[in-house]
Amino acid sequence: MFRPFDLGRWFTIGFGAWLAHLGQAGFRFNYNIGSRRGRGGNFREALEHAREYVMANLYWVLPLAVALVFIGLVCWVVFMWLSSRGKFMFLHCVALEKAEVGVPWHKFVREGNSLFVFRLVLGFIGMVPTLPLVALATVIVLKMLNGGGPDIRGVLGLVGIVLMLVTVGMVFVVIAKLTTDFVVPIMFLRRGTCLAAWQELLGLISVNVANFVVYLLFQVVLAMAIGALVLLAIVVTCCLACCVIMIPYLGTVLLLPVLVFRRSYSLHYLAQYGREYDVFPPAGPA
Repeated sequence: MFRPFDLGRWFTIGFGAWLAHLGQAGFRFNYNIGSRRGRGGNFREALEHAREYVMANLYWVLPLAVALVFIGLVCWVVFMWLSSRGKFMFLHCVALEKAEVGVPWHKFVREGNSLFVFRLVLGFIGMVPTLPLVALATVIVLKMLNGGGPDIRGVLGLVGIVLMLVTVGMVFVVIAKLTTDFVVPIMFLRRGTCLAAWQELLGLISVNVANFVVYLLFQVVLAMAIGALVLLAIVVTCCLACCVIMIPYLGTVLLLPVLVFRRSYSLHYLAQYGREYDVFPPAGPA
């Protein structure tokens, strides 16, 4: 990224990185705690007014809710398809040290679509345990609010639901991490499907379980270190870096060295298991 420094190259590779991470930035919640002090007694009354309003306007509230859910699902699917194709674009640029967009976009159509289908099915599978647990937690919270406050049974029920949600979330996070870090490079090398690459990866993990566990644990350490460095940059620049990071695409270009490092790290790790897992081209004569 720096030898030599080329701004056009940054923006080109940054576009692939932006697509690869599209829809994965998470959500930002802002709570104004101070403005809500002293309103706890009115919450039940406000909740009752909201329920009455919804029931009285159900003829348009229900279609609007269905339309918003449908639009959200469509956006989720489109973002996932674009990011699946973008992961191969970004990998192509990092592995081959090329700033290209059109070539990898057309070259890895089959692989990108296979990855998209796998991630889409995985996402719907994740909804099966998650949505009922969230719905149950909502019912418990509403029941406690209507009952005048928290009770021991409700609190214990919520704690159990949260623990189950965390467990389910960790499983799917690990699957997504292994898919991005190792399955995508294997697909890149073999030009095969996502399921075939997963089968090959599981065979590799089965004889190197401890190594991959250490890898995942060290990824947590790397994430904490990178987060601390980004936070330090935000403080040093008086939040100027934060403002740029929040801008779509430009924020990706600014963080491109970090993204390239994280993408390269898993590629170098995978290459240790043999030349058949090395996505980098052989070095030429000195």
